Amino acid sequence: MNEDVLPGMRAIVQFGKNKLYTAIVRNVHQTAPRHYEAKYLDGILDERPIVTEQQMTFWEWMADYYCCTPGEVFLAAVPGSLRLGSETVIVPDPDSQTDFPLSPKEQTILDALELRHKMTLLEIAELLGQRTVQQHVKSLLEKKKILVEEELKYRYRPKYETMIELSAACTDEDALREVFAQLEKDKRAQKRVDALLQFIQLSGRYSTDPKSVKKSELVKALGGNSSPIDTLIKAGVFEIRQVRVDRLAPEKSATSTLPVLSDEQQRAFDEISKGFNENKPVLLHGVTGSGKTEIYIRLIQEILEKTDGQVLYLLPEIALTTQIIQRLRRFFGDMVGIYHSRFNDQERAEIWAKTLKGEYRILLGARSSVFLPFTNLKMIIVDEEHENTFKQFDPAPRYHARDAGIVLAARNNAKILLGSATPSIESYHNADTGKYVLVELKKRFGGILLPEIQCVDIKQAHKRKEMHSSFSHDLLEHIKVALGNKEQIILFQNRRGYTPQWNCETCSWVPRCKNCDVSLTYHKSTHQLICHYCATAYPPPKTCSACGSHKLKMVGFGTEKIEEDLELLIPGIRIQRLDLDSTRTKNAYVQILTDFEERNIDVLVGTQMVTKGLDFDNVALVGILNADTMLNFPDFRAFERSYQLLSQVAGRAGRKGKRGKVLIQTWEPNHWVIQKVMQNDYIGMYKQEIIERKNFHYPPFIKLIKITLRNKDKTKVDEAAIKLASALKKVMGTRVLGPEEPSIPRIRNYFYRTILLKIERGATYPQWKKQLMEWLLEFRKEYDKTRTLIDLDVDPF
Repeated sequence: MNEDVLPGMRAIVQFGKNKLYTAIVRNVHQTAPRHYEAKYLDGILDERPIVTEQQMTFWEWMADYYCCTPGEVFLAAVPGSLRLGSETVIVPDPDSQTDFPLSPKEQTILDALELRHKMTLLEIAELLGQRTVQQHVKSLLEKKKILVEEELKYRYRPKYETMIELSAACTDEDALREVFAQLEKDKRAQKRVDALLQFIQLSGRYSTDPKSVKKSELVKALGGNSSPIDTLIKAGVFEIRQVRVDRLAPEKSATSTLPVLSDEQQRAFDEISKGFNENKPVLLHGVTGSGKTEIYIRLIQEILEKTDGQVLYLLPEIALTTQIIQRLRRFFGDMVGIYHSRFNDQERAEIWAKTLKGEYRILLGARSSVFLPFTNLKMIIVDEEHENTFKQFDPAPRYHARDAGIVLAARNNAKILLGSATPSIESYHNADTGKYVLVELKKRFGGILLPEIQCVDIKQAHKRKEMHSSFSHDLLEHIKVALGNKEQIILFQNRRGYTPQWNCETCSWVPRCKNCDVSLTYHKSTHQLICHYCATAYPPPKTCSACGSHKLKMVGFGTEKIEEDLELLIPGIRIQRLDLDSTRTKNAYVQILTDFEERNIDVLVGTQMVTKGLDFDNVALVGILNADTMLNFPDFRAFERSYQLLSQVAGRAGRKGKRGKVLIQTWEPNHWVIQKVMQNDYIGMYKQEIIERKNFHYPPFIKLIKITLRNKDKTKVDEAAIKLASALKKVMGTRVLGPEEPSIPRIRNYFYRTILLKIERGATYPQWKKQLMEWLLEFRKEYDKTRTLIDLDVDPF
């Protein structure tokens, strides 16, 4: 195989006696290893490389910078269907409708799967009587006949729309008149007559272009009653047909002309172009509603016109950016590709291949899209660069997509633009010190004023008995006024569920998770107490487990309770939740946003999801139910994050049309962060925070590395943490903090301890990090026997 092997190809390699894995060929050379005898490759899976040289050097940088192995980066980067191993479980694809010709061995595998339902590659190898079977499995995956089992978690279910047509027997006019005549004889058939008339109207039967009618549209036209439609189907008047609808199918061509920039936007566009010429990252600091997306679109268009290159558009959460996807496809059509974890592995593999071939000129994706095989990357846009969802926390590599994107751009000689209304302290500091080019947009597009922000003192409202459950009198009155004006409202509460905790009035006992050191959250929709860390559900207790008292009360409120309370306070209101519980299915988020955009919802209640990527014409009021939970979070970034979150959610109000209004309910109306939000004073917040960071040695002035140890035995994890911290302190001194218990010391029965390293920026940092990796390698060898796991997180955001 020597002449056929190239770097970037997938090869089948053997580990141990029986295990076979997919590997990426990194290098082809003539130097035999000294300490072991190399085994032969068992096969090559590709005719040409599927990973580029630039990708592999980028992965090696990531492994080095984030203190993990190249293998961990490879696992995170490459879709599962491209890395088959002997332990991979294969199952038949129940949705397969393809009719590709199969080889005898492929047919044998499918026949066996019909009987056994699932098989490992080792079992398939035994069945076929040969050692390597990856080629046959790869072929069946490409023919969409099988699935890899891990895909079942994210499996894409295509959407099918039920279409209604007149049956063949009722298509001509005489037959249709006979149907109406028969229905008119039956006094109970008026609803069926209405259904038939509505169908004729919606289908445009007597127009030049008659069409089928969606069943959902017809049901909606009949006031939600599907019974007469079903009766007509049974009577043979209607026929139904299932039509596959691809929600993410790109348009064949662009359908909109490019947006015309305002004078302010044009000035920012020109400054960004000048910044790109300096070969520096550019930070676009534009207030909410200033039209940053229109500038992104013009920059993308310029790249496409002047080069044959590719553009990567990074978003914090792909599921939350439906509007941007639709907007880009209106301008650029099928040049836009989308990449995120909710696609199944086969679809991700197809996007991977199209990116490698250069078929996608624009890639819109979440953090994992930095791993794609770009062949001619010319620009990276990081939208909402401050969002912590760009950070991968588990498993390794624990990378930050914004920082990785900056390195990726430098390695590809590409331009990079970071955009945000509330930039991270690190990014703004880099712009302030000249490392980045700063471009500002201080006015909203169209001259619309920033929203008017008012504060409601919850403490005073309670004293005056003006609180109605979690709503102050002022907030309720503003909601009623907005509803009276046919305007929409967004309510923000950063807690899902019904109530954060239950409490015994006699002894203050709180129900806790048996696997984690956290209180349980009550979810009324399922009538369960649920742990938000391990997802274990418990039935609500009837008595206190500590003292036996029946006096149990609910404390606090989440999005479920807000929804219920508002329905009681304002009957007939159309309200919908937007949180993790209401958007578990793949397209639930899209449906809720569509309903809100079409004004089928009056009030949208949500968690952080409502703060990102939303642009609606009719939102006049934003209510923040409790701003204090974020301010009191035990994290050095708590004030920065609170400002960002409050400002972002406030920015959803009054984006088009008249000026919006924001009401913030808080126990501390004079808190300096709340005041800065009300004044829309990002610079003031930045100046105060940067002084604190410098005085107490936090980023951006130093580098942080967090070491996390975990074990199911508390004594063993304490012993290991103390020993490791002591060894590090002997050499690194005061740079080592801890070991400490984290705010939640036990999760899923693992006890956690953390050690924090504060290392000065500069030439000595790489040396310290290299030394640290060597120490940890030795330490892991010693403590692997006790099953103490050690994780490293560089730049823990």
